[in-house]
Amino acid sequence: MATARKPGPRRKSARRPAAPARSPLVRICLAVLAVSALTIGVLASFVPETFYEDYPFFSSWVHLLPPYNEHLIRDGGGLYLGFGLLFAWSLIRPSVELIVPVCIAWALAQVLHFAFHIDHLEGFTTTDSIAQTIGLAAFVVLALIPVAALKPK
Repeated sequence: MATARKPGPRRKSARRPAAPARSPLVRICLAVLAVSALTIGVLASFVPETFYEDYPFFSSWVHLLPPYNEHLIRDGGGLYLGFGLLFAWSLIRPSVELIVPVCIAWALAQVLHFAFHIDHLEGFTTTDSIAQTIGLAAFVVLALIPVAALKPK
């Protein structure tokens, strides 16, 4: 004689739908931001003169700006390393509660960074001015995409 199964809690299915924080678009943005921030952070923190003279490596734009200051470059590098760590952490342990504030904080810092550079294009070729402006704008946009994607509906 078969016994009736007792009602109990339902088992969760083995495959659960992807949470918004795990969406490919959000993860790609976080990965690009993590790699970019960590690259800049490592260079500025550990080889500040090289960062100043040669970054980015295809154009060497940093040396066109105000005079070299090792202390400020290393401080900026440390901040980039901190953001890079948080972006990497967001990839490993994605949650809206982590991703949104990190991306908003990054976007704020990058808008201020962008504004400085827009006002200091002297010495840049037209091509370098356009490339730098697009690159800096991309940092802002890449941070705002996850914020928009994770916005409550």
